[in-house]
Amino acid sequence: MRIPWEERSGILAGGNWIVDKVKIVDRYPERERLADVSSESVHLGGSPCNLLTDLARLGAPFPLAGVGLVGADADGERILAHCRASGIDATGILSLTGAATSTTDVMSEEGTGKRTFFHHRGANARLKSHHFDLERTPARVFHLGYLMLLDGLEALRKDGRTGAYGVLEQARSCGLKTSIDVVSSEAGDFTAVLAGTLPAVDILFLNEYEAEKTTGVPLQNAGPDSPAMRSALSGLLRMGVREWAVIHSPQGACALGADGSFHCQGSVCLPQARIAGTVGAGDAFAAGVLYGIHEERGMEECLAYGACAAAACLTAHGSSEGILPLRECLVLGERYGYLGEAMVRKS
Repeated sequence: MRIPWEERSGILAGGNWIVDKVKIVDRYPERERLADVSSESVHLGGSPCNLLTDLARLGAPFPLAGVGLVGADADGERILAHCRASGIDATGILSLTGAATSTTDVMSEEGTGKRTFFHHRGANARLKSHHFDLERTPARVFHLGYLMLLDGLEALRKDGRTGAYGVLEQARSCGLKTSIDVVSSEAGDFTAVLAGTLPAVDILFLNEYEAEKTTGVPLQNAGPDSPAMRSALSGLLRMGVREWAVIHSPQGACALGADGSFHCQGSVCLPQARIAGTVGAGDAFAAGVLYGIHEERGMEECLAYGACAAAACLTAHGSSEGILPLRECLVLGERYGYLGEAMVRKS
């Protein structure tokens, strides 16, 4: 039986569950050259892990649950133990024998916070439609990420749709809002995978690089309120996004609704001395926005939640360690202000 939206509660997130091995380097070297590692640490990552952990740390007053695959190994148990400790329902995360938990070596450049990733897909590559039991979840929102790192959900069917489309369409038919995030990958047919998935997506999150790659609109150095950003957002809606297309960048974020409403939010002007790294900032932004959407806030407020959650994320090297309760994240915006001014436009 389909549960009405008003009777639903919670966010269900599925996709990549990853162990991030972060190394802080003095610089990113050319090939066959050396860089010094000043520190290293192990963190949990991947879209659902980061998003749900961020929501837990933001103090989300609704249930959180995950779905996906890990290996039957120490890294997999680390992820499951983290979920239990964070209040995240992990019954939908299955352990596979004969597959390693996915890992990413993250090289974070000291001073700039710029990152380079070396990723092993592991168990995540085996995730397929039958691993999702969406008819039973009482959640309001289903988030899937990162597309372009989920081989089992990206294959194109004869009708041009992806396996991810099928999962998301099932979620929508059960009464959930759907959202996705992607990764800046050079592998695979980026545009074809997105085109085959977006008609089942209610809320799309992309950074400026991913949006440019998807739409072909040049976005390098484009501000959140620029004509280029508006053009890219319009292109994403034409590709099938049902409610909101959202693009975020270091300068800020903008969102265009299917009803024509446009909202723009500058990033928090966090002092450089407070920036420890950028790992997980995009997921923190998405967590803040989805927190607001779950609580039925307007998009202007949702973008502010996202900007402040992302700013808090920047204050620590790991994906979620810097996240504070939502009210304390919002204080960062009040204290330091935003790039430009928060703007609201109606197209």
